[in-house]
Amino acid sequence: MFRKLTLENGVRVVCEKIDHVRSVSVGIWVGTGSRNESRENNGISHFIEHMLFKGTQRRSAKDIAESIDNIGGQLNAFTGKECTCYYTKTLDTHFEFALDVLSDMFFNSKFDKRDIDVERKVILEEIGMYEDSPEELVHDILSESVWEGNPLGYPILGVEQCLNGINEDSIRKYMLLNYTPSNVVISVAGNFDDDKLPDTINRYFGGWKSDVSKRAGYEKVQFINSVKSREKKTEQIHICMGFEGIEHGNDSLYTLLAINNILGGGMSSRLFQRIREEKGLVYSIYSYPSSYQKAGLFTIYAGMNPKHISKVIPLISEEISRLKKAGISEEELIKSKEQLKGNYILGLESTSSRMNSIGKAELMLGSINSPEEVLAKIDRVSMEDMWEVVERIFDISNVSFTAVGKLKKNIDLKKLI
Repeated sequence: MFRKLTLENGVRVVCEKIDHVRSVSVGIWVGTGSRNESRENNGISHFIEHMLFKGTQRRSAKDIAESIDNIGGQLNAFTGKECTCYYTKTLDTHFEFALDVLSDMFFNSKFDKRDIDVERKVILEEIGMYEDSPEELVHDILSESVWEGNPLGYPILGVEQCLNGINEDSIRKYMLLNYTPSNVVISVAGNFDDDKLPDTINRYFGGWKSDVSKRAGYEKVQFINSVKSREKKTEQIHICMGFEGIEHGNDSLYTLLAINNILGGGMSSRLFQRIREEKGLVYSIYSYPSSYQKAGLFTIYAGMNPKHISKVIPLISEEISRLKKAGISEEELIKSKEQLKGNYILGLESTSSRMNSIGKAELMLGSINSPEEVLAKIDRVSMEDMWEVVERIFDISNVSFTAVGKLKKNIDLKKLI
């Protein structure tokens, strides 16, 4: 059962009590990410995420790491395009201690100049590592292409020129504008004392004051179709085809997820079976939808020997054409919906996944669907919905394409698509 409360300063708290477990997961969700950045400070959200682990007035970086390690728990964080999350997973007996560590990091980080300089080097190494992973890089290039000129297309890790300009002053200014009570959700899932929870959270977060009243809000983003490639000395060539997708919170996303299962969502999908299993032309091929506020993207990825690209791209296009002409059968839709429901329920069997689910939903949408409501939405997906979404998404005249690897000089990617 979900419970929601709002502290007097505007911090929202969402929680789900799960009596039969001995763990509790806590997350501090901040409504800011790379989409909130500018060309000048791109990467600062991710930089701040790193810096909150570098020490406070009470704890050194080592103390922070050891504090949760010593009780057998987990402490971590991640930055996305629209949010940043700091979280722990511990035994239920350590719930208040976990809150103490998280709040200390959140409010009392020192942002020492030496630590900033060290972490800048770490992040530049992270970017370098990413550049050496073409199978990941190609997805980032696609995002940059389809939303070129909009912060939604900015890389989460940032770029070297921007990172070199980040200092304590720019960090504190950014946090002053974005790390505000009205822009934060605290999410708790697991075994905790229902009666004590409000007072406990209020003790650590209730005294937080800010003159800035802000919640993340975004304008609709224009999807751009383009063809971009990057030469890299790799054995394989990696490609992505991107279509304009469905925004976060739109119920049509469930229909698209059902279609994705059939087209490229797993080993039994059409793309995998035909292009890898029957033709043997790729090692990896899959598709997936990404959803954001007022924006979405549907991506098809494949990695192959460069000599096979002139066969693989037309085969992908053929499968899309087949989907648009013949659709899917009633039996396929039923199987796909069962797969969706199974994956969803199994994904909620840990307290950390439940904490993520309710925290992100509250932060992004301001509301939470219960598991029963989600299952009902999946069950309601119909053949009519499927035809409508296929027609809406898979417009081959409005597709973006990116490639990373050793491309033949005379290859015409537009013609292949």
